Amino acid sequence: MAHLGEFVVNHWLLVTALIVILLLLAAEAAKRRVLGFKDIQPQEAVRLINHEDAVMVDVRDDEEYRAGHVLNALLIPYGLMEERLQELEPYKSRPLIVYCRTGQRAGRACALLQKQGFARLYKLSGGILAWRGAELPVVK
Repeated sequence: MAHLGEFVVNHWLLVTALIVILLLLAAEAAKRRVLGFKDIQPQEAVRLINHEDAVMVDVRDDEEYRAGHVLNALLIPYGLMEERLQELEPYKSRPLIVYCRTGQRAGRACALLQKQGFARLYKLSGGILAWRGAELPVVK
């Protein structure tokens, strides 16, 4: 035990970095539990679509959607989400991957969907920009 104290004193910067990293990991885990949805990268979204029949939900406006969207994505603009929730009811048991341009509106949409009882929610981290950045196809 004396060696541990000596190590901490001699390498205080390293120990501090370890503590900060552990706190950040704990905060991220707590955030996931509180939010009720998970951020995923485009490759994970493709896996969910192919293996778990996930549904992509685009929460951008009509003009953004027409400029390019994920194939077969449902368009439900964030501003109209509450009035159009019934359109998502048939997909309540399937994973829903929500996306927008960068991820901001999608996060708010996921929070709303969680309150409505949707359990398998995912937010596409980085939105359609990340999807395009991963060189995945979009349709117009």
